[in-house]
Amino acid sequence: MMSGEIDFRELTDLSKEEKYRAVLPQISSLIKGEENKTANLANIVSVLKYTFDYYLWAGFYLTDEQRKDELVLGPFQGKVACTRLKFGNGVCGTAAERKETIVVEDVNLFPGHIFCDTESKSEIVVPVIKKGRTAAVLDIDSGISGAFDDTDKKYLEELIKKTEYLF
Repeated sequence: MMSGEIDFRELTDLSKEEKYRAVLPQISSLIKGEENKTANLANIVSVLKYTFDYYLWAGFYLTDEQRKDELVLGPFQGKVACTRLKFGNGVCGTAAERKETIVVEDVNLFPGHIFCDTESKSEIVVPVIKKGRTAAVLDIDSGISGAFDDTDKKYLEELIKKTEYLF
């Protein structure tokens, strides 16, 4: 195995919490020493997508430097996605505007949900706050209703805190 490579087969029989506890240090090790933000974000979402089989889509939306009220698609794993999202619109834009994690058990019940993929049933969005502003959001969709819970929230927020230096 190459340095930093993760054997996802070893994670198969672990609980959700055990998987997070196993992969967060591996993510830190994987991105340590690499200065390129795009490469690091791409590896983070790849690890997440391939660790958790209920993830349909995982990726980052970055705050556009010119249009500071918009998120623009960043590194992701999954089907083609919406390219731009306005702050306040959809789950990602709402999390960006509120600067708080949003867990949606059923996207059909979220007012103003933006359907980039009709297979999406539930979603979690964790904002990256830097110097008091939203720098990005980590967006994860599942094809299973109610897939995300407090365990996901806790560990994904921990991941963002450990990696916010990238932004």
